[in-house]
Amino acid sequence: MKLVLMGIQGAGKSTQGNLLSKQFKIPYLSTGHIFREIAKEKTKLGRYLKELINAGILIPDDKTIEIVNSYLSRPEYKKGYILDGFPRTIAQCEQFVNNVDHVVCIELDDKEALWRLAYRNENRDDNTLQAIIKRIELFHTVTEPVVQYYREKGILIEIDGSKSIEEVNDEILKSLGRQVVADEVKTWEQKKKSIIAIVGLPGSGKTEAADFFKAKKLPVISFGKIINDLVDNQGLAHTEEVHKKLREGLREQYGNQALAVMNKNKIEDALKNSKVLIIDGLRSWEEYIYLKQEFPEVKIKIISLFADKTLRYKRLSQRKDRAGFYGEDRDMDEVIRTNMGPTIAFADFLIKNNYSKDELFDKLEEAYRAVYFS
Repeated sequence: MKLVLMGIQGAGKSTQGNLLSKQFKIPYLSTGHIFREIAKEKTKLGRYLKELINAGILIPDDKTIEIVNSYLSRPEYKKGYILDGFPRTIAQCEQFVNNVDHVVCIELDDKEALWRLAYRNENRDDNTLQAIIKRIELFHTVTEPVVQYYREKGILIEIDGSKSIEEVNDEILKSLGRQVVADEVKTWEQKKKSIIAIVGLPGSGKTEAADFFKAKKLPVISFGKIINDLVDNQGLAHTEEVHKKLREGLREQYGNQALAVMNKNKIEDALKNSKVLIIDGLRSWEEYIYLKQEFPEVKIKIISLFADKTLRYKRLSQRKDRAGFYGEDRDMDEVIRTNMGPTIAFADFLIKNNYSKDELFDKLEEAYRAVYFS
C-alpha cells in the first residue's frame, strides 16, 4: 500500500503515520523530518534549507521532488510506504510518478491547529508564532488545491482530525476497509529472518547502538562478552595484551571465527523467537563468512559505525571501566590482527557517530527500517 497523509500543520499526521506504520508494517516517511535533518548539516544545501524552514517557506518543488524520489528509490519502500508532507503543490502532484493508492486528509480548523502547534513540546527552530502562522497560510494557499486534485482523482479520504488519536486512527482504518485484529492489521509480515551485525573501532558507539535495538525488544548477542567474561572470571586486568592472549587461544581452538562458533547456539535460539537478531561487535571477516554458511536462509547485514579518532579516544577515556584501554595499538589490533578491517569495509550501512545520541538513533532507525522492510 502506498499512502499519502495530508492536512494542516498540527492535524496529527506524524502521530497517525507512526501508528499506521506499525499497523500495516510499512515504513513511515516524513519529508519535514528529512528536511530538518539535512538543515542540520554544515553544507550549502543544509544552510539553504535551514533558512527556508526558519522563515516558514516551502522548499522549492524541484528540490523537494529530487529528495523524495531519492528516498523512495530505496529497497525498504518497494512494498509500500506512508508519506507525510508530500506532495504539497500541484506541480509536485503532477511530477510525482510513484503511484499512490490512497490520500488521507486529516481536517482541522485553523484555531485548533494554531493551539496545537504553539503548545506542543517540539525542539524546532521554526516553532515561533510567526513561522507557525506562515505555515498555516501556506497550507491554505498552496496545499488545499492538492486536496482538490486528489478528490477529483477519486482516491481522497477525508477524516475529522478534531477527535481523539484513537478515534482518528479507527476512522482511517475503516475508510481503508481494514479491521484491527489484536491491535495489528494483518497485511504484510516479514518472511525472511535477519541478522544485523554491528562493527566499528572502540569508542565508535557499538554499545549505544546495541541499546537502541534492545529498546525495540530485539535480542542482542555481544560477541565481546565471551572474552570480557574470561578476563573477569580469571581475575585478570583488561589490557590489550590480556585480550590478545585470550583471543588467540580461542582462535587456536576454533579458528578466526571463534566467537561466532561459540555463540552459534545462542544465535539459533534467538532466531527461533525473533525475526531480527542483533550481534554487538562482530570481530572478524571469518565470523561473517561462518554466519553466512551456518545460516544460509538468514539475511546478514553489517552496520559499521565511524567516529573521529580524537572523539573515540575521549569517549573511551571517560569510561568507568577499562578507561585506559584505547589507542592506536588497540585500533590496529582490531583492524589487522582480529581481521575486523574487511567487515568495516564491506558494511551495508556506514553511520557517522560524531554527534548526539538522538542523531545516532535516527540513523540507526533508517538502517533498521531498510533491513526490516526489504
